Amino acid sequence: MNNGEDECRKVGGRIRAMREGQDLSQEKLAKMIGMDPTYLSRVEQGKRNPTVKLLAKIAHGLGVELKELFDFSL
Repeated sequence: MNNGEDECRKVGGRIRAMREGQDLSQEKLAKMIGMDPTYLSRVEQGKRNPTVKLLAKIAHGLGVELKELFDFSL
């Protein structure tokens, strides 16, 4: 696995943790931000490399700043 795939997995895991921490289903978050739930699932699994624009939409839906998606120390 290369470093890019590892980073996608870390970001995806962070998104999942934040979503679950807010008791949001993938379907509900996806609907809130106008995203396909299947695509969101693949982002969370690290199987997709989302654009910054898409990550910003996810962050907005979670009510956090974009940079928080990259804070792996939490």
